[in-house]
Amino acid sequence: MSFIFNKRSREAASWLKKEVAEQKVRYRKIVAEQDAIAPKRDRWVAEFLERIQTRGYHVHFNTMRKIAAEEIPQRPKRKFKVIF
Repeated sequence: MSFIFNKRSREAASWLKKEVAEQKVRYRKIVAEQDAIAPKRDRWVAEFLERIQTRGYHVHFNTMRKIAAEEIPQRPKRKFKVIF
């Protein structure tokens, strides 16, 4: 099966270029915001991991299950990824 691709009009190409530039600006802003809260996010994760090991979480209604330290995955050595 062959497809016929039409060239973009100048207006469409111009709009696409502008849109891509705007999205890159938005992405950089989001990454900067996420990097700024990195220490806070690390603290949230540590508190969560501590909580599920000491208090546990609800499996069903009032049944709680604690997570053993061996079940907690190791944190990757890479930087936190921003995905949206």
